[in-house]
Order: sequence, then structure tokens, then C-alpha cells
Amino acid sequence: MAGTLRVTEIFHSLQGETSRAGRPTVFVRLTGCPLRCGYCDTAYAFQGGESLSQDEVLARVALHGSALVCVTGGEPLAQRGTPALLTALCDAGYDVSLETSGALDIRPVDARVSRIVDIKTPGSGEMERNLWQNLDVLNARDELKFVLTDEADYEWAREMLRSRDLAARCPVLFSPVHGSNARQLAEWILRDRLPVRLQLQLHKLLWDDARGR
Repeated sequence: MAGTLRVTEIFHSLQGETSRAGRPTVFVRLTGCPLRCGYCDTAYAFQGGESLSQDEVLARVALHGSALVCVTGGEPLAQRGTPALLTALCDAGYDVSLETSGALDIRPVDARVSRIVDIKTPGSGEMERNLWQNLDVLNARDELKFVLTDEADYEWAREMLRSRDLAARCPVLFSPVHGSNARQLAEWILRDRLPVRLQLQLHKLLWDDARGR
């Protein structure tokens, strides 16, 4: 019998981040997260939600008629049933991505899923939670994301990029914390000729902090 998951919300919107930015996507936001990043914008997903079977999640996703599905949180991998859900979504024919903090093992995730893995910077307050072994299993379908709070975070991320040759593993995204100086980050990237993509949160530019968007 398919496992039960705790789900905060399932909604249809434009993907605001990653290389899929701007594309209509169904989001499955799972409940719960063991991290407490200082800039977190989805603290409402830390608790609550409703219990749904895997089949119920698939049925709600199907209602939206989108080819793209993003499983996010919270931290989706904190729930034991998440890998099975990801596999079921792939089996159903969806193009599936997973947004994960990078603090939990991504190896159980179906190889067909694009894993969007955060690298927590000093400014997040959770740098010590980075599970560096995840880097060894990344492939070209995956993406790494750095959320940067200030210049010190940028310099730290630049060093990680170079010392670990991250751009050779998969696409790398540099994102300013929402409301910070994105233009300054763009200038630093250009100055240092970094092989990264500057990422703004499109959904926030369109709808601010509205839930379900």
C-alpha cells in the first residue's frame, strides 16, 4: 500500500527558480524541515498540512494538467515516503524536479528526477548542515543553488565553486536573498567571470510572498 505523506499545499504556478523558470508547473509542497535558515520564506510549511496517500497526491497533481512537477518543502527528503512519490510521478510521465536543502542524502532519489540542491552559506546559519557527499552523485540533470545574503556569502560561494569545480558537475545558480541588491551580485559575477546563472525569484517579482503562487 502506498505510503502517506504530510502535504502543506499542491498548487499550479510558474516555476520561479532554476533553469525551468517561467514554465507552468505543479508544486507539491511537503510539510516539515529540520533546518532553520535565517532567510526562510516558507516557515508556514514547518508544521501542519494534511495527510495524503501517494495516490491522492497523484490525483491532485493530475487535475492541473501540467507536464512539470516540482516537489518542494520544507525539506521533502525529511519524509520517508518522498522517494517513492518521486518515482511514482516519473512513472506517470511527469518531468519531475526536487528542491532539497542539501542536508540530507539525495542518493535514494530516482535518477529521472532533477535534483535542485542548496549549498548552505555562512549567512544562512546552517552551513554546518551541508552534506558534501551529495556532490559526488550529481549529474548534468541536477542543479546546485547558493542563496547569498551578502558579499561574504558571495566570496565563500565563489571559493566553493572554484575549489570543488562545481560547474563541471552541473549547472550552478547564484541567487540573492529576496530584497537584497541583485544588481550588485550581477556585477560581482561579471567581474569574476563566474560560470554560474544569476537567479531571481520570478514568483516573488510577480506575486510578492503570496502563498500558492
